[in-house]
Amino acid sequence: MIPARIGATRFPRKLMQLLGGKTVILRTYESTVNTGVFDEVIVVTDSDEIFNEITSNGGKAVMSIKEHESGSDRIAEAVKDMDADIVVNVQGDEPFAQRAALEKLLKEFDGEAGKKCRWRR
Repeated sequence: MIPARIGATRFPRKLMQLLGGKTVILRTYESTVNTGVFDEVIVVTDSDEIFNEITSNGGKAVMSIKEHESGSDRIAEAVKDMDADIVVNVQGDEPFAQRAALEKLLKEFDGEAGKKCRWRR
């Protein structure tokens, strides 16, 4: 899950800024998908503009309410009725997600705690 809000206080509209011809949020979404680590990648946003940016480029996005204290709270709202073993929070301003780093994180779920996890393809 990639939490994404349009109203950043230090750098407003940061996720909609262009980076090499694409928005930061679209680059983050695409790089996360391209790692091949996850069965599904979804942007969770309170912004119609971000929602449209992702879905108009073939991605998956869901709308959340605007009043969340954190990205984790935004994700919790989005996944409350989903059947998921592991949910990973990839920040919306991480356009260079790499497979090795994400696999290292997911490796923490190996062993007894992770036997039921479906993250591996």
